[in-house]
Amino acid sequence: MFQYLQGQLYCEQVDLKTLAAQHGTPAYVYSKNAILERWHEYQRALCSIPNRVCYAVKANSNLAVLATLARAGAGFDIVSGGELFRVLKAGGDPASVVFSGVGKTANEISFALERGIHSFNCESEAEIALISQIASASGLKASIALRVNPDVNAKTHPYISTGLREHKFGVDINAAEDIYRRAALLPGITAEGVSCHIGSQLLELDPLLEAADKTLALVARLREGGLPIRFLDLGGGLGVKYRPNERNASIADFAARLRPKLESLNLTLMLEPGRSIVAEAGILLTQVLLIKRNGQKTFVIVDGAMNDLLRPALYQAHHEVTPVIEMPAETMTADVVGPVCETGDFFARDRRLPALQPGDLIALRTAGAYGFVLSSNYNSRPRPCELLIDGRRVFVARSRETFDDLMRGESLP
Repeated sequence: MFQYLQGQLYCEQVDLKTLAAQHGTPAYVYSKNAILERWHEYQRALCSIPNRVCYAVKANSNLAVLATLARAGAGFDIVSGGELFRVLKAGGDPASVVFSGVGKTANEISFALERGIHSFNCESEAEIALISQIASASGLKASIALRVNPDVNAKTHPYISTGLREHKFGVDINAAEDIYRRAALLPGITAEGVSCHIGSQLLELDPLLEAADKTLALVARLREGGLPIRFLDLGGGLGVKYRPNERNASIADFAARLRPKLESLNLTLMLEPGRSIVAEAGILLTQVLLIKRNGQKTFVIVDGAMNDLLRPALYQAHHEVTPVIEMPAETMTADVVGPVCETGDFFARDRRLPALQPGDLIALRTAGAYGFVLSSNYNSRPRPCELLIDGRRVFVARSRETFDDLMRGESLP
């Protein structure tokens, strides 16, 4: 995916120095084959289990990325009508789409029903009632799963932990049986799934497996009560290595430990990975503008900023900083920061780095997930281009925005 060849950093067979010269910086760069390899890793690991893997669109919703996965046979997990629109534009099969999220509007539900999506992951009894009303008025049936909250500590950043009772997601697993019984009586509703998602960037399997055990116990009770539960949705959440010394849970290990729990249950397993498919397949390519020394502090000021990659400011997230041209052993300790007028505009703090100079190119690694999708035009900065690399081919998946793009939709009084 990304490796040094003769002292230069490459994405597949394209060197990033040439890429920057041709397309400018900052730029998101994705390896198509790295995305596909991770997708196929899920397929290989789960081949002995009835399954449907639905890529979580929120991680990276670029049409070229979605089309790549759609052609490989992926399903999709969406959280908005806009994401469904993107999936359809990219050639995704609506029958492979799961609609998650805590606040679906009536228009979004209608749009999804009309397009014939697979199912809704419902977050409340009120939402089930709304889907029932809309589906029955249209003479349609909506397949639903209730997202249950198993009160499992995901051991991840609090902003991306979703499985405790204090979170806004799902319903208390102890109240689920009564909700299912009432839902089964509603018109336009087929309650045939159970859903659970405890958080993102999970580096340990034990919380996921604990949640699976609690959810499977609920499935057994619902079936005993006569409900035709056919699928179990365990969400996504498998983490990736943002630091070289991190150990992440492998897809194969997860499948191997999950398989005995599902054997002979006649359940279809649904998973909704996002980060683990695209994160390591992408970088943000940016150029050093200048080096600033202020007392004991050294700042490497680059042309990328928090509006391009928000994760360090939002989550205090770590991204490895890699020079595009291999550099001598000489190092410095510095903050890598952008031009935005916020102290929170940083990519790295007190990081041991090569002795960078103005004009040098650096890659911010593991930026394929929650990178561009969280970008903005803050400080009236045009958003970067997105480039999909396939062997020697460079595909402009999104053009760099212009100043005119910044004002699209606006008007003078």
